[in-house]
Amino acid sequence: MTSHVPNEARVIPLRPQAARPGARPPAPPVPPERRPPTVREPLWRDLVGDVLRRERLDQERTLKEVAEAARISMPYLSEVERGRKEASSEVLAAAAGALGLSLGDLLARAQGELVRLTSRHTGTGARRGTSASGARFDGMCLAA
Repeated sequence: MTSHVPNEARVIPLRPQAARPGARPPAPPVPPERRPPTVREPLWRDLVGDVLRRERLDQERTLKEVAEAARISMPYLSEVERGRKEASSEVLAAAAGALGLSLGDLLARAQGELVRLTSRHTGTGARRGTSASGARFDGMCLAA
């Protein structure tokens, strides 16, 4: 024996916000000139790509030279430098190594750039090596 349930959904409309008992009226909109500026934090891949490109140009090396030394394709390295690709840690280590950097050096430089850019926008001039609470720390933490 099978029971047949009709393939229909029942729609229950929600009451408008003002119709709820004890609800406060909505706040008036904030005019655009009084809104805080929205700052988009830079993407990690953009920062890493900028560091790679800057180091390559500082060494006066071509994209082809570095790509061959890193054993990655020239178009892919170009995409990484422009922040178009999320490169794996192996690719980043190879590119950094071709430039005479360790992966740690590359990431530390990108992290320094991130701190510099975000502190400029947020106005926090936190000293390197201290947290917002003033506690001392050494190192870097990355989360994906």
